[in-house]
Amino acid sequence: MTDILTALGLAIAIEGIAYALFPDAMKGFMVRMIAQPSGYLRRTGLVAAGTGVLLVWLIRGSW
Repeated sequence: MTDILTALGLAIAIEGIAYALFPDAMKGFMVRMIAQPSGYLRRTGLVAAGTGVLLVWLIRGSW
């Protein structure tokens, strides 16, 4: 559970840094995301989540 909370905190920190350093670019990114179909966003999210889980699995040496 500690690892999950640590990863969540790191993700929030990285996103916060992106908004702090590039606020206008992040606004543009959000506008483009809103224009995308929901199915595309869902598939992209599933691929990103799967890639993240695989990466953590490989790094933690659980193979």
